[in-house]
Amino acid sequence: MPQNKTEQPTKIPVHIGIIMDGNGRWAISRGLPRLAGHRAGTENLRRMIEACIDFGIRYLTIYAFSTENWGRPQEEVQGLLKIFENVIDRELQELSDMGVQLRHIGRLDGLKPSFQKKVMQAVDFTHHNQRLTLNIAFNYGGRDEIVCAIQNMIRDGVKPEAVTDELVGRYLFTAGARPRSDHSHLW
Repeated sequence: MPQNKTEQPTKIPVHIGIIMDGNGRWAISRGLPRLAGHRAGTENLRRMIEACIDFGIRYLTIYAFSTENWGRPQEEVQGLLKIFENVIDRELQELSDMGVQLRHIGRLDGLKPSFQKKVMQAVDFTHHNQRLTLNIAFNYGGRDEIVCAIQNMIRDGVKPEAVTDELVGRYLFTAGARPRSDHSHLW
């Protein structure tokens, strides 16, 4: 790591993943409601995005809401959905101006149509940006992603002997989000 703020590290990862966990516990430990912690987490995310851009990191994946999070109290789930919608409304233009391309990974089905539309509009609005790809894993689960990929392969009539690592990659939520050839390694 750099010794001071002006010194750049010599090895920069291409892709960073952040699990947004502990925000509710952070808030409770300070006598605040859990949703206050989730809101604070979105402010930290802004700094992370700016740092990724400053360091030239190409991909940032944030794990914002897992498929398991539906088991939380209904009030908290609805609050998280509202926070996400507010962040889109408040930050979309600035993120686009910074060159951030938003991608949703996870399932949108099961979410209210207005929420689905807002997410898809944000993805479409930023699709041309190339400075940083921000994958937002919302309503995402690793096992669910594999199940979805297999279901789609079966739907498409893929024969078992045709299944390869490359083919599976084309069915994952992150299909098409590959590092450029000048970043062929993580470090």
